[in-house]
Amino acid sequence: MSDKMFNIVAEGAKELNIFLPPTAEAAFRAYYDFLEKRGKQVNLTAISGAEEVARLHFLDSIALLNTASFKNAKVIDIGSGAGFPGVPLKIAEPTIDLTLLEATGKKVSFLFDLCSELGIQATCINARAEEAAHTTEMREQYDLVVARAVARLSELCELCIPFVCVGGFFIAMKSTDSAGEESEAQNAIAALGAELHKRTDYNIPGTEIMHRAIVIRKTKETPGKYPRRYAKIQKSPL
Repeated sequence: MSDKMFNIVAEGAKELNIFLPPTAEAAFRAYYDFLEKRGKQVNLTAISGAEEVARLHFLDSIALLNTASFKNAKVIDIGSGAGFPGVPLKIAEPTIDLTLLEATGKKVSFLFDLCSELGIQATCINARAEEAAHTTEMREQYDLVVARAVARLSELCELCIPFVCVGGFFIAMKSTDSAGEESEAQNAIAALGAELHKRTDYNIPGTEIMHRAIVIRKTKETPGKYPRRYAKIQKSPL
């Protein structure tokens, strides 16, 4: 099955005009095998099987390489879960300095073991984003912040933008029907010291699925009171 999986990834990467390094094949194979073995044990993803994992996890993740310059970038993946999109991005662009932030302990254990299995360097942190963003070692320290989460964009902005350095970008992975979320998030984006930079719609190769990467640029420091506690973020969006 891993043969089929990597063939799909390799062909899909070509369609996306992404050049995979020689190390990518072994890493994606090991990732797939590990996900199939361990992912079900900790209920990390409902997606399984060579084709779905290749397209809906791996290709969907590396498509972000077309939205910003990841080479030598300091990147944090907020709410990484099973490692998406951060780990596939690191496999496809090994120069990334990667941090994976996850609030759930068993998922962090999975991420730590995954990185060890794949032989990739990444910092795995067990913490809530709204708390980690107030630490001096993490606040406004990242060139790129990525998130593939189900939260509304206004909530994601408050959780993620405080991690972005001035001049850096927050990239939110969304569906193409997210225009309402964009409009809703305008006040939050401005209040957090950022601006909408661009949106990039892309087709996942081999499917009819279109996804959207919303790219938000940090223009000035985020006020120190943000992010608020998550209950407050949910109750009173910016």
